[in-house]
Amino acid sequence: MPDRAAAIKAFLAGTAWADWAQHPLAGDASARRYLRLSSGSKTAILMDAPPENGEDTQPFVQIASLLEAHDFAAPRILAHDPVLGLLLLSDLGTIDYAQWLRHSPSDETTLYQAAADILLRLERVDPPAYLTRMTPDVGADMVRIVGTHYSHAPTDDLCDQLHHALATFAPDPTVLALRDFHAENLIWRADEIGHHRVGLLDFQDAFIAPAGYDLASLLRDARRNVSAAGAEEAITYFAARTQAKGPFRTSLACLGVLRNLRILGVFARLATQMGKPAYLDLMPRVWGHILDDLKDPELAELRRAVMDTVPAPTPETLAELTR
Repeated sequence: MPDRAAAIKAFLAGTAWADWAQHPLAGDASARRYLRLSSGSKTAILMDAPPENGEDTQPFVQIASLLEAHDFAAPRILAHDPVLGLLLLSDLGTIDYAQWLRHSPSDETTLYQAAADILLRLERVDPPAYLTRMTPDVGADMVRIVGTHYSHAPTDDLCDQLHHALATFAPDPTVLALRDFHAENLIWRADEIGHHRVGLLDFQDAFIAPAGYDLASLLRDARRNVSAAGAEEAITYFAARTQAKGPFRTSLACLGVLRNLRILGVFARLATQMGKPAYLDLMPRVWGHILDDLKDPELAELRRAVMDTVPAPTPETLAELTR
């Protein structure tokens, strides 16, 4: 791999940030890494996304610009070199939802209603036509990864049943979905007002999905347990205001199953092929979300297909993955 430290130095040379201190931040599930640059009380965020690892900064820039144009609290682009795969961003803050709620769990309703308001506001944004549309065909294909990397079993029946459920209950991709809309990607900015209290991160994989996709991401969080009462309050609040038509709770459950089946496959791939075994520890929670959403009686056939195809992530199952 080329010398990334040298690339970063060249990128920052001659800018106001050239001599700022650099502090590594926790990464995500991709090949990207992040540095917080600081000088006194001033900070900025550097995204290091090596193109040779398949990373592309342009989608992030495009969605960030769209969100900023619609007055969301998204990072401003301070400097960008798409060839080097380097991006300098304004710093939205240091405390994400997960961190805030560890210390102030009684604020869960406030934070999750604020997040639901962001999603309702996104429903009024015309999504760019170039984005992928999560039709039932695309949605069903998204879960094939669970067979490839986790269950190592054919997924045709599972995909057929998911396709049927999506076509019945979540057929219309009409809403800009940021896609990884969960507690660790939302910055709580308590000193701000209204929708600016919620800082938005990690939206480069945005696509056009049925209303509720990002709500399923928020409430069926792979990394954090949302209380049953908090989830119910958020669903009730959102359902009363969304533009979505039809039986919203079944649609939400269907989208939750889709998302979390895919996550099982993604986490299995991260653990077995990318040397990140910590993701195995998250899989029982993901499985619990799947089972909860499959309690909807309208999804009985989808439940059968899941139970026939996807094993529970027991200690024995997870041990087999890494042998």
